[in-house]
Amino acid sequence: MNKTHSNLLHLVLGFRNRVIVLAVLALGFPRIVTTSSSLERSFVNQRAPTHGYEVVRVYPHDRNAFTQGLTYVDGFLYESTGVNGRSTLRKVEIETGKVLRQTALSREHFGEGLTSWGPDLVQLTWTSNLGFLYDRMNFQVKRTFNYSGSGWGITHDGKRLIMSDGTATLRFLDATTSRETGRQTVRDGTTAVTQLNELETVRGELYANVWKTDRIARIALQTGQVTDWIDLRGLLSEADKAIGVDVLNGIAYDARNDRLFVTGKLWPKLFEIKLVPRR
Repeated sequence: MNKTHSNLLHLVLGFRNRVIVLAVLALGFPRIVTTSSSLERSFVNQRAPTHGYEVVRVYPHDRNAFTQGLTYVDGFLYESTGVNGRSTLRKVEIETGKVLRQTALSREHFGEGLTSWGPDLVQLTWTSNLGFLYDRMNFQVKRTFNYSGSGWGITHDGKRLIMSDGTATLRFLDATTSRETGRQTVRDGTTAVTQLNELETVRGELYANVWKTDRIARIALQTGQVTDWIDLRGLLSEADKAIGVDVLNGIAYDARNDRLFVTGKLWPKLFEIKLVPRR
């Protein structure tokens, strides 16, 4: 180990579905970097068409935020970050990336998906089988709820909560009781689309990050069919990747101004993008 790296402690950890991650303890903070050589899964059986993107604007993003959930409400972003002992719920100023309010989860909880519901925020945890309902104004926990399996992403369609668990299945939850009311399998043609992660509803469609890829699936909620793919390869520069980042994860939509935001785990930037036909 040379002098440049003599102050770094490298720990190899098992992380989600046998993927190996590298936790680098630098300046007292564990940085998690996916080391899988196959981040971009094969889409050779893809049936739905693909859109590209244009970057409208770039904003700063906390590079220490292991982004697991993102949502937009009244001019601000609300963000759920993960990693046991580092998981938080945050209110973030978009233009500066400044964290305006923050509360930490207990060490045993790994923060996951996040959505708004009326005056509240709903946050999942990965393996604790536990969700939190917060007052959005002060981040006080109003109640908790339980679910089976893993919690990954969550959003709503104005009538119900919609949850992902890392499989091809969407779960529908009653927004008042948080009880499961139904399930739906997401498919591209006849192929199930697994590892659905962070979720967002955009103009009546469901947008879903697919873990370990640079793609977002656009899904018809009525049928579960993928209607389109958004290919975000090249969004983050090689220079930004060199600092140690993880995968694309984080979608937020400003319906009033029709603005779409995306980011990733440990990314130093938040991007406002618009969709364009793939060239």
